[in-house]
Amino acid sequence: QKTYLDSVCLQYPQFWLLNSHCFCLLKSGMGLIIFLLCAYVPKTEAVRCKWEEVLRDLERIKTSEDIDVSLYTANADEDEECQELVMRCFFLETEVIVQECSLKNCSKTQDVWNIWKNGNQSFEKNKLTSKKLEKCKECEEYEEKNFTEFVENFVKVMQRDCK
Repeated sequence: QKTYLDSVCLQYPQFWLLNSHCFCLLKSGMGLIIFLLCAYVPKTEAVRCKWEEVLRDLERIKTSEDIDVSLYTANADEDEECQELVMRCFFLETEVIVQECSLKNCSKTQDVWNIWKNGNQSFEKNKLTSKKLEKCKECEEYEEKNFTEFVENFVKVMQRDCK
């Protein structure tokens, strides 16, 4: 038959230790201030990129061998004022990949679908704020590149927006 004396014997030294060392700090004004600051200062989280999920999915599809399309590919170093329009072009071209994957039953169809969906949701929430500038190109004005180059530039543009 087990007695509860062991647990009582362990709890008393823990209580004594906490009482003597931790609570004595609260008796002084400085200790109380430190306690309050630690308790009530909000924890700051590392700032996350809003495109984190898209970047993860782009990494997954980058090596796909069953996606063989040529896509209008914006330059990653396009003017900062055109950044939002460039990103919109990449997401529009992703719709082409979605259609291609649905026809060929690609192994990465779900990842491509996620990229397209996340891009559309983001642009629906934040309606296009950039006005069409004369120096910004339309999607169709960019050079057509293969899938691998498209994804590489897409990643660069997303990472640039995260900085």
